[in-house]
Amino acid sequence: MTTGHIFIAVSLDGFIARQDGDIDWLMKQQTADEDHGYDAFMASVDGLIIGRGSFEKVLSFDDWPYHKPVVVLSRTLSDADIPGELRNKVRLSSLEPGELMRELGHEGWQRAYVDGGKVIQSFLRAGLISDITLTHIPILIGQGLPLFGGLDRDVDLEHRETRSFPSGLVSSTYRIRETGGQTR
Repeated sequence: MTTGHIFIAVSLDGFIARQDGDIDWLMKQQTADEDHGYDAFMASVDGLIIGRGSFEKVLSFDDWPYHKPVVVLSRTLSDADIPGELRNKVRLSSLEPGELMRELGHEGWQRAYVDGGKVIQSFLRAGLISDITLTHIPILIGQGLPLFGGLDRDVDLEHRETRSFPSGLVSSTYRIRETGGQTR
């Protein structure tokens, strides 16, 4: 089955966006001269799975940032909500996480980039995430949308690596451990 992988930034107080979904604070932290591993990560995945909110936020950018296929999980969007120039790059799905991963596996996907707060939370609850790269941005925004929500069980993580950057960003990678201490 396809494995899920997270590569995401959070404020130091654990938020992925402001309450209204704005990520202005994140855009201010962009540093063109630092390699945070995003390009290498993107090269390692077959495509992206994102939620409706993330999709709508990305649509507000000047340019579409992805060169890989994107699956948008939504029960409310229709094909008419996908701009014409993205119809060959983006598709909608209302499948549950496990069903979607099986479908993507049948299509040849091995690794999927899972992005968006609610989507990440649902894939974690379903046990479909293999690793997390979490980059802390040196800013406190006070309140917003948390990356991690309620879980029905603990998710045991194994630390793999931490890198710090001159800009103050700190990036840590963790593998998800399976029950009994076995690492995925």
